[in-house]
Amino acid sequence: MSTKETMQSYFNGLNQEKGWESFLGDNMVFTSFVSPIKQVTGKAAYIESTRRFFSMVVSVEVRDLIIEGEKACVLSRYGLRPPKGDAFHCDVAEIFTVKNGMIESLAIYFDTSPFLL
Repeated sequence: MSTKETMQSYFNGLNQEKGWESFLGDNMVFTSFVSPIKQVTGKAAYIESTRRFFSMVVSVEVRDLIIEGEKACVLSRYGLRPPKGDAFHCDVAEIFTVKNGMIESLAIYFDTSPFLL
């Protein structure tokens, strides 16, 4: 599976709320470049550390996708509905490394201010 196919399948899975986890490598490295920077290693650790975020996701839109070999840059917009408060959108820059159809690393950059309201 190519990097593009992996990205398309991963984001389709996010939108359908099923199957997206199957594209995560067992030893993937996830880095969130918000303050403070957070890094976790391993599929299980990633899923656990993002459980709260993914529980709020109601939609995902891939706005731009740039691929170069095993690297992918995705500019995405997540529609989020927190347990309390109004729904909102969060624009995210996501940098992936894909090998053999599996996501080996993911780094994200986004504005945290909507989460503080």
